[in-house]
Amino acid sequence: MTTETRTGISVLIADDEPPALDELAYLLGQDPRVGEIHRASSGAEAVRLLSERTVDAAFLDIHMPGLSGFDLARALGRFEHRPALVFVTADEDQALEAFEFAAVDYLLKPVRLERLQRTLDRVIDGMRAGPATGPVPRPQLVAVSLGGTTRMIRRDDVRYVQAQGDYARLHTDESSYLVRIPLSDLERQWADAGFLRVHRSYLVQLDHVTRLRGGPGHATVTIGQVELPVSRRLHPALREALDARRLRARG
Repeated sequence: MTTETRTGISVLIADDEPPALDELAYLLGQDPRVGEIHRASSGAEAVRLLSERTVDAAFLDIHMPGLSGFDLARALGRFEHRPALVFVTADEDQALEAFEFAAVDYLLKPVRLERLQRTLDRVIDGMRAGPATGPVPRPQLVAVSLGGTTRMIRRDDVRYVQAQGDYARLHTDESSYLVRIPLSDLERQWADAGFLRVHRSYLVQLDHVTRLRGGPGHATVTIGQVELPVSRRLHPALREALDARRLRARG
């Protein structure tokens, strides 16, 4: 076990593969919000470390000999201060089981710096919110097809949705996924999660809208590097929703 000491949140990385351990430690070290970085090369070593000190987040490889990442997550459930859990693996097929542990996130190897930064955003947001007084809400997962296999993605990773006939294409920062459901159904089912119809072909997640430009009939909305059309009929509802969100943020 090794430790790197800086100012910021403290994290544990548990992985039995030294190159993966070193790479994740390096990426975490690039973020100024991260302080102490503790490394463990096995689940047993991670348990010993966590019995001696408290960390804010634990990045756990799922497939480790002896105590797996899931075994370690079960053990951490008995700790008085359980760190935020992030599973890190090359296996896409265990996301659903990972989120049964109320994991903050599920990272696929090789981990990209931008993706890791979003994970740290979630960890820090959870710390600011304080300890939960009831059951930890599990993230809404969506089953998508990719390369002939089914995988799970988080609904809050979806930035916008595009209609494609009787299907809908979910766009995230990393990729896009086709699901067999009409856009009108998603509009109804995801309204409580901040998704709003802005065009007959598009549904957007309001938290990711960075700009609304132009007036009715020639307006566009910006999400990341993408600019989407806004229909004349739906422009007033979008403007009202964005204004309401800004007011809540100020209050």
